Amino acid sequence: MAPGPLAQVLRQLPTVTDENLLTAAIPFADAGVYRISADCALVQSVDFFTPIVNDPRTFGRIAAANALSDVYAMGARPLTVMNLVGFPACLEHDILVDILKGGAEKVHEAGAVIVGGHTVEDDEPKYGLAVTGLVDPAQLVSTLGARPGDQLVLTKPLGCGILATALKGEVIDDSQMLEAIHSMETLNRSAAQVMLEVGINACTDITGFGLLGHALELAEASQVGLEIDSASLHIFPQVMELAAIGLVPVGSYRNREHYLPKVVNRHQIPPEIVDVLADPQTSGGLLIAVSADKLPTLATRLEAAGCNAFLVGRVVAAHPGRMVVK
Repeated sequence: MAPGPLAQVLRQLPTVTDENLLTAAIPFADAGVYRISADCALVQSVDFFTPIVNDPRTFGRIAAANALSDVYAMGARPLTVMNLVGFPACLEHDILVDILKGGAEKVHEAGAVIVGGHTVEDDEPKYGLAVTGLVDPAQLVSTLGARPGDQLVLTKPLGCGILATALKGEVIDDSQMLEAIHSMETLNRSAAQVMLEVGINACTDITGFGLLGHALELAEASQVGLEIDSASLHIFPQVMELAAIGLVPVGSYRNREHYLPKVVNRHQIPPEIVDVLADPQTSGGLLIAVSADKLPTLATRLEAAGCNAFLVGRVVAAHPGRMVVK
């Protein structure tokens, strides 16, 4: 659902009041968090979508990594998952088997357990997970807490939405987006472990609303401003060329419509940078707000763990809830 209509729908729903629903006080939380004891809370999330690559097993791995990401973004440990499947009757069942095998591989890597699931007949394949994790409320990470002076670190490159659009349009094939496929299959588990060990101030993962939307939600939740260095954005190969010929996802236009008005200097940003900022990501990286004194340690440990540590901007006191792109 697009960000604008989603907000309108949510405003019409009844307000839930429960002192144990910890995310009731966290704007734009990546997952729901419910406290079950003083030192333990459930973290729950769900995500599924249609194939963005041609190989069923690869699709399963990407979809599972994407669904697990929200739990990692909040500093939690995935515990159990349930498969969510929509599948056409006209397709071979071997395709579904491969999708589920790919998902199971990532669930196993995450140290979680598949406890069941639900399947419905659908016009096109859809797959994802409902994920339940655990976290000590004292260690909960969220969109709250970013402070002026914090540095913004992103753990994966951008542009997989544009590449997936080009793949669907048969302008490229799977072999031309291998780097992006590897990135989307990679769990945010190691990056989350490192950020917890180092101690950071705020985090969100970059998915359907793009870096533009998710960064602005973090800014609004923390009531701070952000400065993004466009020259520091790491982008997958071919993305800029594909965007230049109009291979931009529909979701990108929705992201621009809703979030671009919150960018202070939006009229001065080159179109190709807007394309990258608004590009909906699948299983994107973590955007981490870390104090400047901890940045070297965070970057060193992320790289040692095999993760990227792209410094993409900083947190400022000016224009809270908004962004400047330099």
